[in-house]
Amino acid sequence: MTTYHFPRILALLLCTTGLLRAQDKKLIGYTPEAAGKQLELEARFDQQLSRQHIGETIRQLSAHPHHIGSAHGKAVADEILQRFKSYGWDASLATYQVLFPTPKERLLEIPGGYKALLKEPALKEDATSGQEGQLPTYNCWSADGDVTGELVYVNFGLPEDYEYLERAGVSVKGKIVIAKYGRSWRGTKPKVAQEHGAIGCIIYSDPKEDGYYNGDVYPKGAFKNEYGVQRGSILDMVIYPGDPLTPNTGATADARRLKREEATSLLKIPVLPISYHDARPFLESLGGPVAPPEWRGALPLTYHIGPGKEKIHLKLSFDWQIRPCYNVIAKLKGSEWPDEWVVRGNHHDAWVNGAADPISGMASQLEEAKAIGELVKQGYRPRRTLVYCAWDGEEPGLLGSTEWAEDHAAELQQKAVVYINTDNNGRGFLGASGSHALETLVNEVGRDIIDPQTGVSVIARKQAVEALSAATPKLKKEKLAKQGIAIGAMGSGSDYSAFLQHLGIPSLNYGYGGEDAGGEYHSIYDSYDDFVRFKDPGFHYGLALSQTAGHTVLRIADAVNLPFDYRKLYETVNGYVNELTELAAGLRESTLVENQLIRENKYQLVTDTAKHLLPPAIKTAVPYFDFSPLQNALAGLDTVTLALANSKKQGSPAFNKALYQAEQQLLHTAGLPARPWYKHTIYAPGFYTGYGVKTIPGVREAIEQRQWSEVGTQIGAVTAAVNRLTAYLKTAAGI
Repeated sequence: MTTYHFPRILALLLCTTGLLRAQDKKLIGYTPEAAGKQLELEARFDQQLSRQHIGETIRQLSAHPHHIGSAHGKAVADEILQRFKSYGWDASLATYQVLFPTPKERLLEIPGGYKALLKEPALKEDATSGQEGQLPTYNCWSADGDVTGELVYVNFGLPEDYEYLERAGVSVKGKIVIAKYGRSWRGTKPKVAQEHGAIGCIIYSDPKEDGYYNGDVYPKGAFKNEYGVQRGSILDMVIYPGDPLTPNTGATADARRLKREEATSLLKIPVLPISYHDARPFLESLGGPVAPPEWRGALPLTYHIGPGKEKIHLKLSFDWQIRPCYNVIAKLKGSEWPDEWVVRGNHHDAWVNGAADPISGMASQLEEAKAIGELVKQGYRPRRTLVYCAWDGEEPGLLGSTEWAEDHAAELQQKAVVYINTDNNGRGFLGASGSHALETLVNEVGRDIIDPQTGVSVIARKQAVEALSAATPKLKKEKLAKQGIAIGAMGSGSDYSAFLQHLGIPSLNYGYGGEDAGGEYHSIYDSYDDFVRFKDPGFHYGLALSQTAGHTVLRIADAVNLPFDYRKLYETVNGYVNELTELAAGLRESTLVENQLIRENKYQLVTDTAKHLLPPAIKTAVPYFDFSPLQNALAGLDTVTLALANSKKQGSPAFNKALYQAEQQLLHTAGLPARPWYKHTIYAPGFYTGYGVKTIPGVREAIEQRQWSEVGTQIGAVTAAVNRLTAYLKTAAGI
């Protein structure tokens, strides 16, 4: 067995980087002469960046709690607006009127016993942790409710956890469930509980995933202390994000609104997040079977499934008010192609102070805007229009970005070349996801950004960690041999959703991390004091983020030939289809084996902790699916992507417009099953994963959810989309 060490991998990649530096660097979309000038421009851009200024911006913008609808939220928007103007941008507020409920009453108790604290204490080591104006600990979009019932522990609250409960003979119908944060987006947990008849849901952070099991807790270390609570939205964003009362249209003052009971993205049961200090008495009250090993957390107690002898009482009410949502929109008009827009965004609202989430990303974006403004003062003019956006209301459910995108949908589909998103940021490795036609561009940008810790390119360092973490020697070798990195596919959880998955605008999301773990997320401890100790001391990766996103903006803004590589899109989608054929075959085989074990009563022979379980039910056989239409469509796309590079129309305005509008051909007018707002046939958040992506989601989820009649329909929808893309690119290229 070959052993791989991180220093050796870095050394190998350093050699490769050195060879690249010794040669003239090629830039996709640029001639050799133009590439040299572009790199000179980016070097001048870098000279205008200051990590100290980024740090000062983080300190200033995170100085007070500033959630959407608050006075400090408006003050932060106004400060960002004035900064853009001072940098020479044409900036204004775009205000929407959105629903945003805050708590009026929160109560969780064992009647006659323990009453939950529902409060995070101020710490002397954290200067902002005791401020006025903090939102209390709650899950936004919980229903009002006053419920009393038995408690059942449901692990992470995923569909497979309820399958286990069913086999164990434990029903949650008419009961309150308690679930751990982790393994899925938080909104999935009450959604699945509601589907199974639960009347309420409690979500807590177990120290095994988010606490002392991982390291010293705050303020001594970075991890969640026993009183920390993760606030957060439970809006069913996989149905649609944005204001739940105005789907598909901007939430302007005179917009037509649904009644609250008509909004399909709102759940119907009360939901409350709590700390592991508050969770312990409720978990200790449980009886019933001992939880299986994989369900057990790190609290000093025996984890039981329940229910317990004691009923619990959960009471919640909210104000359900319409509040202003302040987006800041700043523009620099393009000198040659003003109707082609490079759109860049990061949100500015936070659950509390939000030094990491979102101000670390917002500070880097403002630093880019300042640097570009300085270049403009020196005579630079971007060829395409730059549109820099600071979104409000991201935390409750991507409100600001979704409402603006819906409000300007037709114009964006005509003009937006790309949307480039960032959010929170920290020390570590480059994270990049998005439209795969932009993968070559991402690798070239990352090749030219130097990692602050190691002195190699951020792409080389990312490739090294991917090789190091690969499961087998074969995979390690493949990672090392690969030219560059594969960018990820986009699920949800940040402001790119409306652009990519609803409007079909090519999108990217950047962020650094992996060496900034901690437990401050969405708590009062996401503060400047925490950030400078544990997230990005010295703000080195804030600077790296400004370079990464800023270089991407400039390269797209000034490229004569827009830097789209549809060859990468073909290769990626072809890989997804291969995954689907393997998924179907694997599910077919596992179902056959499982059914055989059930028929032969093998489950009756299992002893010890599993002997109380009922055997699984016989599952329907998995049919054979015909993927050949989709495979044939991809063969056609393969041919046209090879021919695009030789098109005589390259560089013409019509060709460039066709390149950036091509992704819209992958939209399906009817949208995904049960959620027509999501129209992209290749990328979507999973119905039960939320933030986590499902690629070719219509087909993949039909297979996973065993909806066999839907599989063929969805294969047909994706096939038609790929064929549309192929025909569109053929016409554009004059093939």
